[in-house]
Amino acid sequence: MDPPTSPSTAASDSLPSVNPLPIVDRKDVFFYQADDTRYVPRAILLDLEPKVINASILQSPYGRMFNPENIYISPEGAGAGNIWPAGYQAAESIADDLIDMLDREAEGAESLEGFMLVHSIAGGTGSGMGSFLLERINERYPKKLIQTYSVFPPTNQASDVVVQPYNALLTLQRLATYADSTVVIDNNALNRIAAEVVGGGDGSTSFDQLNQLVSTVMAATTAPLRFPGYMHNDLASLHAALIPYPKCHFLMTAYTPFARQGTNGSSQLVRKTTVLDVMRRLLQPKNRMVNHTGQSSRSRYIALLNIIQGDDIDPTDIHKSLLRIRERQLAPFIPSCPTSLQLSLTKRSSYLSTPANGTNTISGLMLANHTSMAGCLQRILDQFDRLYKRKAFVDPFKRLLDDYEAEFDHARSVVADVVREYESLEPDEDY
Repeated sequence: MDPPTSPSTAASDSLPSVNPLPIVDRKDVFFYQADDTRYVPRAILLDLEPKVINASILQSPYGRMFNPENIYISPEGAGAGNIWPAGYQAAESIADDLIDMLDREAEGAESLEGFMLVHSIAGGTGSGMGSFLLERINERYPKKLIQTYSVFPPTNQASDVVVQPYNALLTLQRLATYADSTVVIDNNALNRIAAEVVGGGDGSTSFDQLNQLVSTVMAATTAPLRFPGYMHNDLASLHAALIPYPKCHFLMTAYTPFARQGTNGSSQLVRKTTVLDVMRRLLQPKNRMVNHTGQSSRSRYIALLNIIQGDDIDPTDIHKSLLRIRERQLAPFIPSCPTSLQLSLTKRSSYLSTPANGTNTISGLMLANHTSMAGCLQRILDQFDRLYKRKAFVDPFKRLLDDYEAEFDHARSVVADVVREYESLEPDEDY
């Protein structure tokens, strides 16, 4: 990710190179302009099997935007077999190619600030190759920030990947050690929100709907970088606002309003939005992208940043909304950080549809550091313990890792330490 040098327009093959509307659009944070004036994402696409990249990305309307030199698909096309060490070792075998891609993009940035990694922690490629990349980026660029968007597996239902707890634990250890922040995207919550809100409430979900939710959240989290205000306009300031304790860097999100799909596929405007309405809804557990089942009564916010997007937002409305939230104690904080409710105002992209065409006037994203993340991590530890106690399905790990028991023990110790750190911040029972 490259901090901007000059304002200009958003990225697309056909968009003009000069923004016709009076909005600061830092497209050069995530894109660079090629010699033919097209905007090319500063992105690297990696997979060990070809289906997703070939069918879902390269065949999409956005496929030709990506730099072909920054796409790697394993020639064997067999994937990692949902095994963490298989994904890790596959990445290790092509380390020179991966580092070359990283270096090429890093050197093309005028002032490199950090990296963003989007992956799953449950399968083989996202967990194993993702872990390898975390280690190598941290080793090669030790002073640059690493932010991940990590998809967590369902913990309240059986999985098709029987070794999912092993994969997740080994990846969590790398996230705890090498990432500066991890935005947790919980599959439990993702499916619930997609079924209840985006899909129209009939209980059905599709991968397109799930991807729509994730892309909406990612676009909102990066909005202050692309359409900056007076504060929180770079990655470092976002991290400083949200992570007062380095070990506790697992963040949860909430977003409102999601556009409900109409019968013809278009989005439907479902409610009038005000600043207070948006901020109040962001604090409701049902809108969180992390499963809140089993949350302790002692769970508290460590830090909270609301990113409000809209045009001509009245500062008086902001002030009144903050007062109302504090008066009603809608966002309880840990005792050591009692006033960590922060706000970032950002403009909407000038290329989005107008409210009359189906987009809400005001939308909001909550980025929060919350002690309930201890429960999310503990559920994965519990799954691991149940499986590992019986030494179930350890054969591929035993075969591919030099000392799989030491690897598991160390990973469990690191993640358990993060859980204890979160729990230590919660108030006593009589607080």
